[in-house]
Amino acid sequence: MPMIDVYASAGVFSNKHQLAIDLATTVMTIEQVPNIPMFRQNTASFVHELPTGDLANVDGDTGYVRVQVLTNAGALDRDKQLAMVKQLAEVVSKASGGVIAIDHIWVMLTEAAAGGWGLNGHANTNDELVTKARAQIAELQAGTTR
Repeated sequence: MPMIDVYASAGVFSNKHQLAIDLATTVMTIEQVPNIPMFRQNTASFVHELPTGDLANVDGDTGYVRVQVLTNAGALDRDKQLAMVKQLAEVVSKASGGVIAIDHIWVMLTEAAAGGWGLNGHANTNDELVTKARAQIAELQAGTTR
């Protein structure tokens, strides 16, 4: 149930809403979590536009995008980390119409501390999240989902 934050100069993306959907879908697919409401409703992207001039490297270049993905601890093994960085960079570059090259997209993967994944007003551990997911799957199978 990652949170994805994208930071870019204003005007880089023509359809920020679609970018947000595409990033969330890509992350959920790579994580290989069950396609249940708990994960669909809590894997989200936030696209932040920065005013012109608020982003630059040492040389003053502004054609960069930063993507930060926050997951619960241990959600991504090495193969998933590699896939996440590659595929998110591809999604972002495509959404920019090719204006932002993949080598100008920084993807940072961050893990919340154990017990630091807040959902429904509760700081969840990984075991608690797994238990909640299993309960929802059982409800769906029984046809008793709220």
